[in-house]
Amino acid sequence: MTRMLGASVMALGLMTLTAMTQDKTPVSSAAPPSSSAAAGPLPVEAFAALPEFESPALSPDGTRIAGKRALNGKQYLMVAPLIKGEGKTALAALSDKVDVNWWRWVNDQWLIVGLGSQDIIQGDEYYVTRLIGISADMTKMVKIDWDNSGLRADEVLWTAKDGTPRILFAKQTGIYSMPDVYPSVYEADVSTGRVKRIASSQTNVWDWYADGQGQLRMGVRYNDDTRQKSLLYRQSNDEPFRTIARADGRKSESVLVPSIFRADGTALAIDDSDGYDALYEVTLPDLKLGRKLSTLDGYDIDGVIPNPTGDDISAIRYTDQYYHDAWTDPHLKELQEMVDKAVAPRRAEIVSWNRARTRFLIEVGGPTTPGALYYWDTDFGTMQWLSWDNPQLKGRRLSPVRTLRYPARDGTSIEAVLTMPRGKGDKNLPLIVMPHGGPFARDAESWDWWSQYLAELGYVVVQPNYRGSSGYGTAFAKKGEGEWGLKMQDDLNDAVTYLAKEGIADPKRVCMVGASYGGYAAMRAAQRDGGLYRCAVSYAGVSDLQAMKRYDSRFLFSKTREDWLHKQAPDYRAVSPRFGAASMTMPLLIVHGKADKRVPVNQSRMMVAALKAAGKPVNYIEQPLADHHFTRAEDRLEFLKAMAAFLAEHNPA
Repeated sequence: MTRMLGASVMALGLMTLTAMTQDKTPVSSAAPPSSSAAAGPLPVEAFAALPEFESPALSPDGTRIAGKRALNGKQYLMVAPLIKGEGKTALAALSDKVDVNWWRWVNDQWLIVGLGSQDIIQGDEYYVTRLIGISADMTKMVKIDWDNSGLRADEVLWTAKDGTPRILFAKQTGIYSMPDVYPSVYEADVSTGRVKRIASSQTNVWDWYADGQGQLRMGVRYNDDTRQKSLLYRQSNDEPFRTIARADGRKSESVLVPSIFRADGTALAIDDSDGYDALYEVTLPDLKLGRKLSTLDGYDIDGVIPNPTGDDISAIRYTDQYYHDAWTDPHLKELQEMVDKAVAPRRAEIVSWNRARTRFLIEVGGPTTPGALYYWDTDFGTMQWLSWDNPQLKGRRLSPVRTLRYPARDGTSIEAVLTMPRGKGDKNLPLIVMPHGGPFARDAESWDWWSQYLAELGYVVVQPNYRGSSGYGTAFAKKGEGEWGLKMQDDLNDAVTYLAKEGIADPKRVCMVGASYGGYAAMRAAQRDGGLYRCAVSYAGVSDLQAMKRYDSRFLFSKTREDWLHKQAPDYRAVSPRFGAASMTMPLLIVHGKADKRVPVNQSRMMVAALKAAGKPVNYIEQPLADHHFTRAEDRLEFLKAMAAFLAEHNPA
C-alpha cells in the first residue's frame, strides 16, 4: 500500500528545491498606482494565466509567506521572507501527478502539507492522501506515518498554539479490515514524524473534532447502509465518549455538530432551524440552541473564523452580493473598516494574519479587476504591495459587474450576476448564459476569468443562481429537488427572457456555456431548448446520471450520495443529455480533461459517441493533463481559444 503511494508521491517534484535570490522574493515594496480602466483589447493569454498566489498564508510570527506561486505557467509551493535579510525564497516544483491540496503553518519553522494521489490498488483506482511536514527553508521534508496509513490520512484536527510543531490528525491505518478503515486519531511532531495514538477507531465513526486546547471532544458516527447518525461527546481526553444525539437520515433528520467549543463549556454551531444557516450558542451536552449570533437576512452564513485560542470566534463569514467577514473582534472590525475606506471602491479581504494579529495579508480587488496582494504590519501603519494577482492584467479595471434579480416563470425570485462588456453600450447585446457548477453552489460578485474573457469578446454574461443553489436558505435549496434539467433549466431560460425584455440582450443571439453541472445544463439546453440558444459549450459536463451514480458508488457514503442524486432527478434517463442526442439541434463544443477525478472523462466521451451515432455534428477536445478545476494555464488557454473560435462561428459578438 505505502510503496504504491510512495512511488507516485515521491515523483512529486516536492523534492526539487530551488533557492532564489533576495530580489525575487515578495518582500514588501511601495504600493503601485491604483487600478485604472483598461485601454484597448486584451490578449487571451492574460485571462488564462494562473493566479500569482494561491491561498497565501502568514507564518505565526508574520515574517514569512507560504503559498502556491505561478511562474511561467507552472505552480510551485513557495515560502518567502517578508522582511529583508531574513533568508531566501524556497520553491518546490509541483508534479502533475500529485495534488498539493492544502498547507498550513504549525509554528514559525514548520508547515504541514496535504498531498493526494490517484493510485491503482489491486486493479482498482483510489484517491490516496498523506501528510508531509516541510521546514520553512524547505531543506527538510518529513513523511507523517506513511507506512502505517490507509487511503485517507490527511485530516488535521488541531495545531499547537504554544510554538511546538505538534498536530492532531485523523487517519485510516489500513484498507483490508474495518477497524483499520475507520480513522483513529494521533498526535504528531511534524519535525520528526513521530506519532502517538490519542483515540482508537470506532465503528462507523468517520469524523472527529478537537477543541482549541487539543482535546478530542467529539466524533460523528454514520452508517451509510441504515442512514443512521449519532454524536459522540466528552469534555476532555480523560473521559470516555458517550452518545448525546441520534438522527435517522431516511426521515431527513440531522444532528447538530458544534463548530467551536468555548472555554465556558458551551459551544457554537450553525443551524438552519429558522430557514437559513445561522450561528447559535449551544449548551453541552444537551445541544439546546441558545442566542442567535448572526443577523443576516435572506442569506445563509458561510462559516466562522476562530479566535487565536480556538475557543470562540473572531468573525462570521457570509456572502450576499459578494463575500464578507463580519468581525466580532472589535480590533479587527476597526482594521477592516480602515482598509475598506482606504481602498474604496475596491474591496479588501483579510486573508491571513500572524499569531498576535498585528500583521496581515490583504487581497484588494473586486469583480472588475483581479487585484493585488498587500502586507500590512500595523505597527508601522502602511500597507505594502506584494504582487499583482494577475501580472498581465495588473490593476486594470475591466467589464463592470452587478447583481440583479428576475422572476422565474413560476414567480420564484432568482438572483444573478451580470457582467456587461466594457465599451459596448448596454442595449441589444449578444448574450452568454453561464450557469455555475455544483449544483449546490452559487456565484457572487468576484473576479471571474471566464466571464471577464467572454465580456472582453463583446458578450454580456449572466450567471443565474437557479433554484437549488446554495446560500439562499433551506426552502430555496429544496426547490431544486426533482428539478434537474427541468425547472432549474427553466430558471436559466427565464434569464434570457428577462434580459431581452430589459433591452440588454438580443434574444436571437444567445449561447450557453458552463462547467460541471453547468456543462450538464449546456448539453441539456442543446437537447431541449434549441429554439432559444444558437450554440452550447460544455466543460467537464455530466451527460449520463445513471453512469455518474455508478462512478460515485466507489466512494465513501455512496448510498447517501445515491439518495441525494435520486432526490434531485428521480428519472435519470429522462434528464440525461446522452439519451437525447437525436433531438439536439444546435452546435455543441465539448471539452473535458482526461485527469478529471470529479466527473470522469467518459461522461463526455459517451455524449460525443451518442451524437455521432445520431448523425449530429460535435466539436470535441480532450485535454490529456487537465483536471476538473483548471489548475494548468495551458489547459485554460486551449479552452478559451477553442471557446472563442466556436462562439465567433456560431454566435459572433
